[in-house]
Amino acid sequence: MHSEEIEKFLDKQKLSDGQSIKIDFKKRNTLYGIFLRTDDFGDLKSKNLWRIVVEPRIQEYQSSKDMSLSRIFNGVEISRLGVAVAAKS
Repeated sequence: MHSEEIEKFLDKQKLSDGQSIKIDFKKRNTLYGIFLRTDDFGDLKSKNLWRIVVEPRIQEYQSSKDMSLSRIFNGVEISRLGVAVAAKS
């Protein structure tokens, strides 16, 4: 996906704090996670890179805000985004 499509999805969705997003990839398994809007968000977005905390690390991230729990994914590898209906373990 292009960075504009991902940003439009994130802006359009009214996600509650910590609500997971279903992230489908072209060549890897589906993940559930949250996109982080950190100080480097604009710089990463310009390169179509996205900082994501995947489940089951979300609760730990919310309590600690430890950035090392996140991973950076290339938006080109993402095929579809959707709001997760139920939390996965």
